[in-house]
Amino acid sequence: MIITAAHVSSQAGRVLISSSVALLMCLFLSPRFIDFLRYRSFGQHIQEELLQHQAKKGTPTMGGIIIVFAFAVPYLCLSTRDWASLGVFGATLACAALGLADDYTKVVKRRSLGLRGRTKMIVLLLISIGLWWVATHKAHMSNSVSLRPFNASITLPSPVFILFIYIVFAGTTNAVNLTDGLDGLAAGCGAIALLTYIGITYVTGPGDHDLELVAGCLCGACIGFLWFNSFPASVFMGDTGSLAIGGAIAGLAVMTNTEILLIVIGGIFVMEAVSVIAQVFSFRVFHKRVFKMAPIHHHFAMEAWSETKIMLRFWIVAAACGAIGFTLYQISEPNRHGTSSRSVPALSQPAGTTIVGHRRHRRAGQ
Repeated sequence: MIITAAHVSSQAGRVLISSSVALLMCLFLSPRFIDFLRYRSFGQHIQEELLQHQAKKGTPTMGGIIIVFAFAVPYLCLSTRDWASLGVFGATLACAALGLADDYTKVVKRRSLGLRGRTKMIVLLLISIGLWWVATHKAHMSNSVSLRPFNASITLPSPVFILFIYIVFAGTTNAVNLTDGLDGLAAGCGAIALLTYIGITYVTGPGDHDLELVAGCLCGACIGFLWFNSFPASVFMGDTGSLAIGGAIAGLAVMTNTEILLIVIGGIFVMEAVSVIAQVFSFRVFHKRVFKMAPIHHHFAMEAWSETKIMLRFWIVAAACGAIGFTLYQISEPNRHGTSSRSVPALSQPAGTTIVGHRRHRRAGQ
């Protein structure tokens, strides 16, 4: 199938086939990998206060390894390896490695807590600096932040822009990680957000086709993983999967200049993160809880909602957020009447410039 995709001239066809390959790899490789995890006793440890989830204790974890493998193979086989997509690909692998170290620490020490929070934040900062370097020095993007859907942007000094990317990365990865608390919740919501980025990178023109491939491959891998992660889950993705998905979404936001719009596209992740922040703030300041338990999906679980009902309703919210985000992106396009800014004839652009991610930049060497 990969060989067939290499000869498909249509980019939409290449993305469809590559995402299908990722999906099928998850479907066929997961059973043996789950058996391997069970054999090695790589099971999930559950927090004691989560009484309704104690039956899940011992369920194999680190299933994110399969997601990342199924995502990486078709991307490496079919991409042209442009710097923008390589930046997102590298950030995804780096976040997956961080998550794997965290999962392995939990398994070895037989506890629900892995690496120290400070360690994770330092590694995420290094990943953010690496992505900034690739974006500005290799993909030749500027330090501007688009205020979509308004026709405005802000150019930041490099140190401030690095801090901005770090906030996007730390916020997104941790939000996806918080969402990974119920069977199929993070994988499904992540697939929906990635599907939105498939649409965004498709409508912006040829310059983003490899980014479209990144989003498509990971979306297919998430959907394939859902076959085994839906309730009742046979395997958990662990931090390996949740940090990888969060890193990919954050990387796509940076490379498509949709960091602000990500608040809408990833609305379900924002809701989960805000619920934790509100809970902690309220308890420390007012000594009262806003929710029965945070993140908010646990609140609904304690309200006697079934896991399936919570999962499906959160997917619906995620789909609505993705649709709204994609619509806002389209109406904020400078050339939204059928012509992408990347496909504007060379004579209509100032000499020596191109547009990537809607950040005007100088070509290398000029």
